[in-house]
Amino acid sequence: MQCPSCQNTDSRVLESRAADAGRSVRRRRECLNCDYRFTTYERVETVPISVLKRNGSKEIFNKNKVISGLTRACEKTCVDTEKLEMIVDEIELKLQQGNLKEVSSAEIGEMALEQLKGISEVAYIRFASVYRQFHGINDFVATLESFKSEKKEQLATVL
Repeated sequence: MQCPSCQNTDSRVLESRAADAGRSVRRRRECLNCDYRFTTYERVETVPISVLKRNGSKEIFNKNKVISGLTRACEKTCVDTEKLEMIVDEIELKLQQGNLKEVSSAEIGEMALEQLKGISEVAYIRFASVYRQFHGINDFVATLESFKSEKKEQLATVL
């Protein structure tokens, strides 16, 4: 690591600790040439994920877009912003662990729906209506029936 003061490349680590919720390591260093102390951060380099949109265009995965969509679906419900950020972090982690360089927006939407299913039924239906492009009441009814039957199956397996 190069010293910001004298540009010497020899330094020693004085202290290391986790930073950014464990996603990086903060290191306090001291230059062996001029004794200048400085801080460095070490992060895992991630490969950017391309999202293939419905219209055929591609763009880089943007957490803020997913959070925005989930926030709109969760308006006036009891779901807090921190929970939504955790959902999006989990989705991003799954995408990174999948080692895919390209993923469809449909896959991301399904991941978000799966997470919403256990949190808020209202938010789930709202998100599904926009994401799956509902055209009328029949789409709502079909989704509600499917959701209802899944709940019954879950209760049957628990009992």
